[in-house]
Amino acid sequence: MASSLLLDGTAAVPALPDRPAATAGFIRHGTREHRRAGLALFLLGFASFSLIYCVQPLLPAFAKSFGVSPAESSLVLSLTTGFLAVSILLAGAFSQALGRRGLMFASMAGAAVLNLVAALSPSWHGLLAARALEGFVLGGVPAVAMAWLAEEIEPAHLGRTMGLYVGGTAFGAMIGRVGLGVATEFMSWRWAMGGLGVICLAAALGFLALLPPSRHFEARRGLAFRFHLSAWARHLRNRALLRLYAIGFLLTSLFVTLFNYSTFRLTGAPYGLGQTEVSLIFLAYGFGIVSSSLAGRLSDRYGRRPLLTVGFLLMLAGVLLTLSSALPLIACGIALVTTGFFIGHSVASGSVGALARGHKGHATSLYLLIYYLGASVTGAVGGWVWQAGGWPAIGALTAGFALLGALLSRGLKAAEAA
Repeated sequence: MASSLLLDGTAAVPALPDRPAATAGFIRHGTREHRRAGLALFLLGFASFSLIYCVQPLLPAFAKSFGVSPAESSLVLSLTTGFLAVSILLAGAFSQALGRRGLMFASMAGAAVLNLVAALSPSWHGLLAARALEGFVLGGVPAVAMAWLAEEIEPAHLGRTMGLYVGGTAFGAMIGRVGLGVATEFMSWRWAMGGLGVICLAAALGFLALLPPSRHFEARRGLAFRFHLSAWARHLRNRALLRLYAIGFLLTSLFVTLFNYSTFRLTGAPYGLGQTEVSLIFLAYGFGIVSSSLAGRLSDRYGRRPLLTVGFLLMLAGVLLTLSSALPLIACGIALVTTGFFIGHSVASGSVGALARGHKGHATSLYLLIYYLGASVTGAVGGWVWQAGGWPAIGALTAGFALLGALLSRGLKAAEAA
C-alpha cells in the first residue's frame, strides 16, 4: 500500500487498496446490516435530493413574487447545484480525515436548517445566498455516500445497493417537487419550504441511527493537499472515467434543463396549468424509483454499456414526444426522459467506483463535480435558450445531449480496455 504525504511533509496513513480479493468483512445482501444500510441510504437520498430540487416547481412563483426573469429565477436551483459541485470535491477528499458517517449526517442536518433559513428570507438575494450555502453544505452527501457504498458493500451486490440509494434520490426529488408544488396551492411557498426542512431534519436523525459503522474506512490525518491533487490527476488520466464523467454531465444537463422550463411552458399559454397540475407532472419520478433499482440489477448481469445506451435512447424518445402540443404526449415524454435518466445515472454512478484504480472517494467526487456542473451551467443557460427560441429550442438542445450521450455510451467498453 502506498503512503501519501501530509501538508507538513510527514507520512500519512497508507491508502487502502481498491478491494480485498475476498468478500469477508463486507456487508452482504440479505443480512440485517444490509437492510439497515439500504434504508439509511434511502433516507439520505430522499433528504438530500428533496432539498436540492424542491424549488424547481416554484420557479414561476419566484419569478412572479420577486419580479425576476425565468433565467434569473433558475438561479435559485443553479446556485445550489453549482456550490454543491464545488463542495463535493472538498467533501470527497476531506471525509478521509473527518469520517464518512458523521460528515453525511452533518451535511443532511445543516442543509435542512438552511432550507428553513431560505424559507424565512425576505429578499431575493437573501434567498439565493441561503440556497447557495445549502448546496455547499450538501456536498458532504453524494460523493461520500458513493465512496461508503464502494468500500462497505459486497462487490457482487454493489449495483443493487447503489440502486436503492439512487431510488431514494428519485423519491426525494419527486416528493420535494410534487409536495411543494401542491402545498403552495394551500399555503405560501415559505411555509412549504420550512415544512420540508423539518421533515429532512427528522430523516437525518433516522439515517444516523440506522447506518452501520464503517469497516474498511481508515482515517487520514491532515489536509494532504498534494495527495488529493495527485489522486484527482490520476483519475483524470483514466479514459473510462473521463467518459463516465462526460456522460454524467450530459445526463443532468438534459434532465434539469427539460424539467426547469417545462414548468414555464405548462403554466403559460395555451395550457395555463395551475401549480398543483404542473407539480403532478413530477410524479414521473415514480418511474425513476423503479428504473434505478432495476438498472442496478441488470448492470450487474449484462454490463454497463447496453444499459447506458438504452437510458439515453429513452431520453431522446421522450424529448421528441415533448415537441408535440398534445398534453398527454408531453406527459409521456417527460416520463420517458425520467426513466432514461435514472437508468443512466444509476449505472454511471455505480460504475465510477468499480473503474477507479484506488482512492474511490476522489473518483466519485470528480464524477459528481462534473455531474452537478451540468445541472448548474446548462440549467441556467437553458433560460436564455428558452427566452430566445421557446420549447423547440429546448427540444433541439436536449435532443443533442441525448444523441451525444448514446454515442459516448457505445464507446465505453473500448475506453475500459484502454
